[in-house]
Amino acid sequence: MTTISYLTRIEFDFGALARIAEILDQLAVKRPLVVTDPGLARLGLVNRLMDLLEPDTALFADTPANPTEDAVISASALYKKQGCDGIIAFGGGSSIDLAKGVRLLTGHEPPLAQYALIEGGLARIHGRIAPMVAIPTTSGTGAEVGRAAVLNLSDGRKVGIISPHMIPSVALCDPELTLGLPAFLTAATGMDALSHCLETFWSAAINPPADAIALDGLARTFRALPVAVQYGADRQARWDMMMGSVQGALAFQKGLGAIHSLTHSLGAIKSLNLHHGTLNAILAPAVARFNREVMGWKWDHLTKLLDGEPDQTLAALNRSIGIPHSLGVLGVTRAHIDEVVVGALRDHCHRTNPRPATAEDYAQLIEECL
Repeated sequence: MTTISYLTRIEFDFGALARIAEILDQLAVKRPLVVTDPGLARLGLVNRLMDLLEPDTALFADTPANPTEDAVISASALYKKQGCDGIIAFGGGSSIDLAKGVRLLTGHEPPLAQYALIEGGLARIHGRIAPMVAIPTTSGTGAEVGRAAVLNLSDGRKVGIISPHMIPSVALCDPELTLGLPAFLTAATGMDALSHCLETFWSAAINPPADAIALDGLARTFRALPVAVQYGADRQARWDMMMGSVQGALAFQKGLGAIHSLTHSLGAIKSLNLHHGTLNAILAPAVARFNREVMGWKWDHLTKLLDGEPDQTLAALNRSIGIPHSLGVLGVTRAHIDEVVVGALRDHCHRTNPRPATAEDYAQLIEECL
């Protein structure tokens, strides 16, 4: 068992889930609320967790694919009704982000909009909130060690609520939970992890330790992802993918860029309900080409690491693991462009892209990926 203390405590290995009762006891949590999604409940995966908890443990299993403010309010009401004193997030990034929203409301009043980073919310968030354990069942978002909750607000915006206080108390990472993940979800969530490492490294911000973590995570995910997609039961590939996911989120404290500015905005299109990792994958080659002229030695370094020009290598990886070839296939049209551009310019990731992007640049990037 490996214990890592970097931003938060991480318990990482096959079988780590078995330690949940011990960890709750260490956090003095007696009545946790488990936050998960309907898919994991239907598959029975949630039962592996619930069997390790008290029989009357409260369960919220209605996390939407893109978590909403309404769902946070509903889960928060259940938390209060059941007299809970802590939170367990069990699932992918959506469940973990929703759980972070619930956790925020254990010490803050709604509405959530006032805590969004773009609304000056960082200064309004304090640490007098309930303990939280995050248990990822995918290898992608790294939300289990991230300081952000990305939520769809009631006013239609998709925003990041960001603070060091939002980082879960403990990340309990058990790669065994990902062994049954279907190939397409493995690919889409894996490209999310890879894009975190990629954008962190080429981000305009200065943070060499984050760069080092990002490069190791990038090499790890680039190597392991095709194996995990083709051979889902490969334990080493699953271990490397979950570690790469953690590394991506540990590193992106540095800041991301245009890939995420666009995917956050695209993810706010309610009529399409687009998958975040899939969007990252489709946009990555185009954004790489856009950034190339300002990347200097970083482009050369990535070329060596990926064994080819980054934009071309990313496009080839997408094809090999079954990522859709365009935004158009997902239902995005030119009619969406203006709305998406406005959201991208307002996104918190916009400022740390290495090459400043204008409205026209964002529109062109979307056109290129349609």
